[in-house]
Amino acid sequence: MEVTESRPQCGVLTISDGCYHGTREDTGGPLLIRLAADIGLALHRHSVVPDEQRIISAALEELASAPAVRVILTTGGTGLAARDVTPEATLAVVDRTVPGMAEAMRSASLAKTPFAMLSRQVVGVRGHTLIINFPGSPRAVEECFAVVAPVLPHAIQLLSGHTAHS
Repeated sequence: MEVTESRPQCGVLTISDGCYHGTREDTGGPLLIRLAADIGLALHRHSVVPDEQRIISAALEELASAPAVRVILTTGGTGLAARDVTPEATLAVVDRTVPGMAEAMRSASLAKTPFAMLSRQVVGVRGHTLIINFPGSPRAVEECFAVVAPVLPHAIQLLSGHTAHS
């Protein structure tokens, strides 16, 4: 699905072997689409890819190259399982990391469950696009999105070149 509008756009990437092969329902991707729309982001594209680092990195690069895409939201592949390679795929394509956002998500999650210590999500910037890794659990997606949502509009402004010094 591809949409173009004048609002800032986001890409949503579901990373899951099960969803890709149709053996599991994608609940995280549609949830991220709804949450992004709630803060005024238009959907550019939603894709489902398998847990393959090369494929994930290529999908991130393609979405980040779209001129209107300011944010890419991923769900899945941030745990400790052998095929959880979303953080590595993201780190391979970002120009710089935004550790405070990832730390804030983990910190908020840790207040709810000790398993948050096992989450390896990262946040980074490629060109003009912010890439945010979310866990695969819909509940964790919702909790983590609530943490970063207040700063997303400002981050988008900065990445669009609208700074106090411009």
